[in-house]
Amino acid sequence: MPTEATKVSRAGITTSASGERHIPASVRPDGSLRKEIRVRPGYRPPEDVELYKNRTAEAYKNRGKGGVPGADTTPATKDLPSAAANKNAKRREARKKAAASAPTKEDTSTVTKSNVSAAPAEAVKEELVDPEVEKTKEAKKLAKKLRQARDLQDKKEKGDVLLPEQYQKVIKIDELIRQLYNLGFDSNGDVKANDAKS
Repeated sequence: MPTEATKVSRAGITTSASGERHIPASVRPDGSLRKEIRVRPGYRPPEDVELYKNRTAEAYKNRGKGGVPGADTTPATKDLPSAAANKNAKRREARKKAAASAPTKEDTSTVTKSNVSAAPAEAVKEELVDPEVEKTKEAKKLAKKLRQARDLQDKKEKGDVLLPEQYQKVIKIDELIRQLYNLGFDSNGDVKANDAKS
C-alpha cells in the first residue's frame, strides 16, 4: 500500500495514489500520538463541500463596490476640480463679498423715507408692515384654532373619544377667546362692535 500523498483537502484528508483516503497521524499538544484515521469511500466532510454561488446574489452583495458601469475612473480626472466645483467656489466668494459690504442692522434702522430706494429689500419690508394687517392675520389664526377646538368639543359632547392632544385643544378654548378680545375681536373672529364705531 503506497503512502505517497497526492492531494490534501480542506478537512485534512489525504488521498493516496491508490485512491485510499485517510487523515494522517499527528502529534497532540501534550505529546501523545494521534492514530491515522481511514475515511470511508464517498464521504465528504462539510468543510470540503463547495457552496453554491448564485451570480445574481453575488452581484447584489457587491453592488456598491464596482462603481458606475462605463464610467472613466482614471486618476487624472479625479484630481482635477470639476466645473461645478469651480462655479460653487466662485459663488461662495461672491456671497462673502456681499456679506462684507451689506449694511448692518443698525444701518437699516436709520433708513429714512428719502433714501428708501437705496435700502435693501428687507429693510423696506420692515417699514411697510402695517400693525392692523398683522393684528388681523393673528386674529384669523386664533379664530381658526377656536373653530377647530369648538368642533372637537362638539364631538366630545356627542360621545366620541378624543386623543390627548385633542383634549388639550378643547381646554384652550377660553384662552383663545381671551387672546381674541385682547386683539380687539369677538369670539367669532369679527371686529368688536365698540372698536368698529371708533
